[in-house]
Amino acid sequence: MNVEEEVGRLREEIKRLGTLQSDGSYKVTFGTLFNDDQCANIFEALVGTLRAAKKRKVLTYEGELLLQGVHDNVEITLNPTPAAAAN
Repeated sequence: MNVEEEVGRLREEIKRLGTLQSDGSYKVTFGTLFNDDQCANIFEALVGTLRAAKKRKVLTYEGELLLQGVHDNVEITLNPTPAAAAN
């Protein structure tokens, strides 16, 4: 999979596991993503995919590098798409 495809898959997984916010964004914790069996099967390097998505401003979270255990409670926010924000 290329990076853009992985970021797209990550968006779908965050929507599946996360909670829709009033602004059209979705929130999920790193631990929820990391410990999900389906995510584990899709993403070889979840942390790398998260960093690539953050760099592309697809999502936001505190810090640079997320580590399992230490950062399980860090909230990841999937930014709303322009279409979702307009609704």
